[in-house]
Amino acid sequence: MIEFKHITKKYGDLTVYSDFNFSLEEGKITCILGESGSGKTTLLNMLAGLTPYEGEIEPKPACSYIFQQPRLVPSLTVSGNLKLICKDALAIENMLAAVELSDKAGSYPAQLSGGQAQRVSIARACLYPSDVILMDEPFSSLDLGLKLRIAGLFLELWKRERRTAVFVTHDVDEAAMLSQRVVVLKKSEVTADFRPDGEPSADMFARPDFREKLVRALI
Repeated sequence: MIEFKHITKKYGDLTVYSDFNFSLEEGKITCILGESGSGKTTLLNMLAGLTPYEGEIEPKPACSYIFQQPRLVPSLTVSGNLKLICKDALAIENMLAAVELSDKAGSYPAQLSGGQAQRVSIARACLYPSDVILMDEPFSSLDLGLKLRIAGLFLELWKRERRTAVFVTHDVDEAAMLSQRVVVLKKSEVTADFRPDGEPSADMFARPDFREKLVRALI
């Protein structure tokens, strides 16, 4: 269990979190669902140690990050980007096969489609020996078909190790599909906490009743 204890976070005069308490279950995919400005990304950045805060997060996990944009180093090939965080050539080769990019190992980011670049980003996060994988709206820039395909690839990789994952989104369909727990944030406060039945999947029709609950919770 990862515990947020009495967290206060301010940006100048703006208080985002005040005496915030929260816990994350290890080995599960937790979705933080909320509208823009609800504090989702700030929560991830505090967990990753990318922004200062008052209070405690215990234990402090090692985190890897999948951003909305891939953030690849443009001057390095796909393999070169992955070598920045993993020196094991065989592990990189196997990971590229898993995300169906073996033929792009020598390509540069500018030569990749948006979906291919995001798959490299997912491969990078999974190769890094982290305790927690953080995902900040990683599918929001993709069309529906590509979103479902890449979500499916992520789940296949996640099931190998079942690392703790924290996934933030404003998209109800993504939350309903990919989560084992969904926490609804409104103005940086938890207003609902759901644990759906069954395993996460990339099937957007798998949990229609749960999706309806999430829609109601956001209203």
